[in-house]
Amino acid sequence: MHEELENFERNHVWDLVEPPPNRRPIGTKWVFKNKRGEDGMVVRNKARLPEFCQKEGIDYEETFAPVARLEAIRILLAFAASKGFKAAANGCQVRFPNGFIEEEVYVRQLPGFESARFSDRVYKLRKALYGLKQAPRAWYAR
Repeated sequence: MHEELENFERNHVWDLVEPPPNRRPIGTKWVFKNKRGEDGMVVRNKARLPEFCQKEGIDYEETFAPVARLEAIRILLAFAASKGFKAAANGCQVRFPNGFIEEEVYVRQLPGFESARFSDRVYKLRKALYGLKQAPRAWYAR
């Protein structure tokens, strides 16, 4: 959880602000997963914040984002291999906080990580988070 929150801070994903009177902040939910090694033993525990309760027309308008065809990805990887290039993959939680969102989205403070000084405040998102309906479109637009 701390690693996830550090990524948000490093990417300037949100600002802690007074809740606006005309907007209701959306809720969040932590999801935990154990990463296992080849021998089946737990290597690492991961926490993600992928679940948001959003309403169409209020929290988001457009969600469509183009997707690369599998054939195009295979051609790209074959070309990279033929030229000796290194190819790397990033997870969605790394890519999506780079996309700016157009809508004003407010999120409640995260369970277990509420600010002691500002417990009544909410986060105003500056960038998309993995799990937001508009995250793929925001990332593609950037």
